[in-house]
Amino acid sequence: MKTILVVDDEPAILTLLRYNLEQEHFKVMTATDGAQALTMALQQSFDFIILDLMLPKLDGITVTKKIREAKLKTPIMILTAKDSETDKIVGLEVGGDDYVTKPFSPREIIARIRAIERRTAQPVAVVETHPSDILQVGDLMVDEGEVVAKKGTQKLHLTPKEFELLVYFMHRINKVQSREKLLNAVWGFDYPAETRMVDIQVSHLREKIETDPRHPVYLKTVRGFGYQLEDPNHDQT
Repeated sequence: MKTILVVDDEPAILTLLRYNLEQEHFKVMTATDGAQALTMALQQSFDFIILDLMLPKLDGITVTKKIREAKLKTPIMILTAKDSETDKIVGLEVGGDDYVTKPFSPREIIARIRAIERRTAQPVAVVETHPSDILQVGDLMVDEGEVVAKKGTQKLHLTPKEFELLVYFMHRINKVQSREKLLNAVWGFDYPAETRMVDIQVSHLREKIETDPRHPVYLKTVRGFGYQLEDPNHDQT
């Protein structure tokens, strides 16, 4: 039986999530503020954490950041009543694996947990297929085995999800990838989900690999279709 830590300061949400998760045979523990949640996460082992963004004592962003600083890889799903792009980007940037905007359906939460469970149990195939490969596109370099990405001589500070996304693109140079395909391959979602999360992560990755993100050389939008990572020398060969 897998154990989930649910953190929210609204009793009704804790009750709702506990009931539905226990119906799916998860063991559920709860916390009502960020400080309590952080202590529990650092002292006990959890398979998943569902974490509200707005919490007393410590907010969800701070809790997530501190959990990742402690080198814990527990999947974290962020709950937020805020629907701004900034909140979502920050949540993913500091180490959140997914986010759900309130109000939400318990069925959606469970489906997303199952998707994360599948992905963490069986990581993206492309990362496992060639674990020792060093991928090179222009001045971008990725060492899959060492989990290192560089632009020229400068190391890129990517989140785990950004690294997975870059690796996926680099194995598919000059091929357009739809948002749905990226969501399925990199996030492990095989059900209808909001593809806006893909847009946010692609945008954030672009900011880190491009000299001028407004005029990208590598990671380009193909309007109406999705995204592709281009080899800047492709037309010359």
